[in-house]
Amino acid sequence: MVLNFMFEKLEQIEKNYEELTGQLSSPEIMADMSAYAKASKQHRALGEIVEKYREVKKMKEDLAGALEIVEIADDDEMRELAQFEITDLEERLPLAEEDLKVLLLPKDPNDEKNVILEVRAGTGGDEATLFAAEILRMYARYAERQGWRMEIMDSSDTGVGGIKDATALIEGDRVYSKLRYEAGTHRVQRVPQTETSGRIHTSAITVAVLPEAEEVDIKIDQKDLRIDTFCSSGPGGQSVNTTYSAVRITHLPSGVVVSMQDEKSQIKNREKAMRVLRSRLQEMEEQKQHDAMASERKSMVGSGDRSEKIRTYNFKENRVSDHRIGMTIHQLDLFMEGALDEVINALVTHFQTEKLKAETATV
Repeated sequence: MVLNFMFEKLEQIEKNYEELTGQLSSPEIMADMSAYAKASKQHRALGEIVEKYREVKKMKEDLAGALEIVEIADDDEMRELAQFEITDLEERLPLAEEDLKVLLLPKDPNDEKNVILEVRAGTGGDEATLFAAEILRMYARYAERQGWRMEIMDSSDTGVGGIKDATALIEGDRVYSKLRYEAGTHRVQRVPQTETSGRIHTSAITVAVLPEAEEVDIKIDQKDLRIDTFCSSGPGGQSVNTTYSAVRITHLPSGVVVSMQDEKSQIKNREKAMRVLRSRLQEMEEQKQHDAMASERKSMVGSGDRSEKIRTYNFKENRVSDHRIGMTIHQLDLFMEGALDEVINALVTHFQTEKLKAETATV
């Protein structure tokens, strides 16, 4: 059952939600786009909790009513129906309460952010670059299904139709909260098109998912930057234009280098490069903090770094397996078309449950 100490908190959340509902329809806040966007975001965040809280309250009221009917009703058929409802509610109520507890967990401040998605070919030669291109397309299809906007900011193509690496910006509702667990090494097992003996090869790519850092998150001193410009070029050194529109930004203190040549405008390439640079610097800072906290337990739970294989894609058996949660789906063809919800939802639930266990253990 929901712990008693949660009741007052939930009542206050419901009250705040109703106040925000009223504010969103007021002419004053509708005239201020910044204030309206902030209130809408908060209203949406509280709405999920309030909806689940009201569902739990209704189930508890219905359970109490059914128990009363069983106790006082003279009609056998009515008592039987009430007993059926009791059995159903006693099964569903604990699950709904667990969902409510998860929703009350402290939110990651990055959950609502857009992401910088980076895909890089690893071991496997041309086959790895082809798989990298397919994975990038897979995330583009998933973004379409979610109603998000995905923009390829930079890519290094190969002559065989693959990519060595690519950087994309994905914008939309709660992008990071859904894609955060995609970061890691993705392994593919299949017969390459160039393999004449039919032997299955194993190749790998890496995926990085960085919450997009805003200027207020990461302060970059201009004196710490070296900015070089050069002519954009296509695959194989083919000239795209003869103006110095491509930009390479080096962050001197960290040594991070970001190149961008997707746009014909030097200004636009510079803006894109700065967005990627901010996100990489933020990730480095967060990784430092994570490493400091995790150093004592690394020997027990593993390093958790991106060298660990998180998922395997086996094309011959049409299956995809996520090794972190032991989940296998025999619909790889649909998965590659962006049908990722089943796995992504399972990952989110798993890591939220682990977080809830950790929170409960400290109480």
